[in-house]
Amino acid sequence: MNNIPTTYPPSRKSRKAASLSQVYFSNAVYFPNHRIYNGDTPGSMNYNCISTVYYCFANVATDGGVFLSDEYADVRSPCDGVSGGLGSLMHLKQKHPHLQVILSVGGPHSSQIFATVAASAVLRDNFARSCKDLVDASGLDGIDIVWQWPMGALQGANFVALLAAIRMYLPEEHYLLTAALPAAQVVLSAIDVQRAAEYLDLLNLMAFDMYGAWSSRSGHHAQLYPATHKEDESFSGSFAVSCLLSQGFPAKKILFGIPCFGRHFPGVTSTGQSFSRPSGDGTVDYLQLPRKGSKEIVDRRACAAFCVGSSGSSNSSGFITYDNPETVKAKAAFVKQKGLGGLFYWTGPADAKDGKRSLIASGFKALHSSG
Repeated sequence: MNNIPTTYPPSRKSRKAASLSQVYFSNAVYFPNHRIYNGDTPGSMNYNCISTVYYCFANVATDGGVFLSDEYADVRSPCDGVSGGLGSLMHLKQKHPHLQVILSVGGPHSSQIFATVAASAVLRDNFARSCKDLVDASGLDGIDIVWQWPMGALQGANFVALLAAIRMYLPEEHYLLTAALPAAQVVLSAIDVQRAAEYLDLLNLMAFDMYGAWSSRSGHHAQLYPATHKEDESFSGSFAVSCLLSQGFPAKKILFGIPCFGRHFPGVTSTGQSFSRPSGDGTVDYLQLPRKGSKEIVDRRACAAFCVGSSGSSNSSGFITYDNPETVKAKAAFVKQKGLGGLFYWTGPADAKDGKRSLIASGFKALHSSG
């Protein structure tokens, strides 16, 4: 892999200007702090092909204050020769001038607290001031809002009001403000995304989890297009992009999400089938795929990879759907065709360690190739 191309500008301000004018494509990675306990560290990732790291998650208090969710992992644990995951990333920023580090706030259990904070002008102001204090104290580039999820018109309006409050304290000349939203029409249509774009630098479109353990039938969880002509087209990444664009959200501010994990449907061999419930949440880190003893196949209509069968227990057999280098290359081509801002990956530590299998490296190479 070659070094970061010279189109990555060196300073925060010029990086921001460049991202908005499509001089380069972002290739961003989420790093969850709990992975530090598994021996994964920010320093283990390849920054020759990463533009941005979203460090997640910070939590929100009932008074709107933002605080680190695990101070030991974040600032005290031995990590890459320094203290904490955040300390490692600040050190990496010195070694890699192009690197942006953004603190993600919220996460899977944030729905109620965000609904409460965003509904109050006082709490929104507290939240925004607390974001600024934490960003400045840590030397970060900005804040990423991961409210899972604003539901309905009122919460959609409060989501935009929260972004507006943050922007008052984190002006766009000096800070980055991003948000992650699902590829779900019910959420995207409840938000005035054109107004949200006035405050956001980027929207991370989570174009995955379309099918899973909660579904009535198996399906490709990160498909770019419907797998069959009978399938609801809203269960696809391309439809979610169209939904955003039709509502006036700028294409260049959209990062298209790539999952570094698969979803497991035990007891079946394809999409559209009733399945046995998987153990746990049914997710499998990409670095463990394809399963030993299984065959990897690409559904080119849907733009999704999968493997079927494996040796071992029934819990590891069945249909597992995910992305591989071929599908990521196709999604990068889609990003370039639509004029989107780039790709992001959930999560960096779950990616393959082999460069030829790495989704992050494959995406970077495809985004910056002339083909």
